[in-house]
Amino acid sequence: MTYPWPLAIAVAFLCGSIPFGFLIGRMRGVDIREHGSRNIGATNVGRVLGRRIGLLCFVLDALKGLVPTALAGIMNNVAGNPIAAIEPSLQWLWLATAAAALLGHMFPPWLRFKGGKGVATGFGALLGIYPGLTFAAVAALVTWLLLLGLFRYVSLASMLAALVIPTFVAAHAALAEGGSDGVRAALPMILATAAIAALVVYRHRSNIARLRRGEEPKVGRSGRRGA
Repeated sequence: MTYPWPLAIAVAFLCGSIPFGFLIGRMRGVDIREHGSRNIGATNVGRVLGRRIGLLCFVLDALKGLVPTALAGIMNNVAGNPIAAIEPSLQWLWLATAAAALLGHMFPPWLRFKGGKGVATGFGALLGIYPGLTFAAVAALVTWLLLLGLFRYVSLASMLAALVIPTFVAAHAALAEGGSDGVRAALPMILATAAIAALVVYRHRSNIARLRRGEEPKVGRSGRRGA
């Protein structure tokens, strides 16, 4: 059974564009875009509707990145292979699938292209590129938890965790696939994760402004605006 890459990319975008935060809010009689930071992501959903609902939104947003990305890798026989065994062109196509899910979340056509900031969906998409980016995604999650515990800013933890992902990718490639040769083989994935990290930071530019002004709410504290 064939699964052409253009179809995989289109399916990933459509999956990513499912606005779970908006739909969850509607089911509870709330337009999440009119509350908190007015963002449809899990952080704002949790702040407005409660932590359990926010966690549910996070899981659903992660799955819409994980499922289409992992499915594309499995059906095109690239999942489970060492990075060095995957042709660079196939690496880029797999990465394009992951990016499509992320972009679908950030720019859903159903909500006039105004979506979330991509942390949960990006995390799920990275998990789906097994094994090349799975380790980096898990390491980034641990980093996020540590930073959140230290500083209690979701936005700051999210940005810094995203920024260290390319380093984790390079480290995993070097350890698993033979030093500098492994890093060279993983170059498409290093470059792609660096671009994704830059996009995540860009989407958090309003949070950066609030952090500089000392107005960004911390975890456990209410605020009119957040991540």
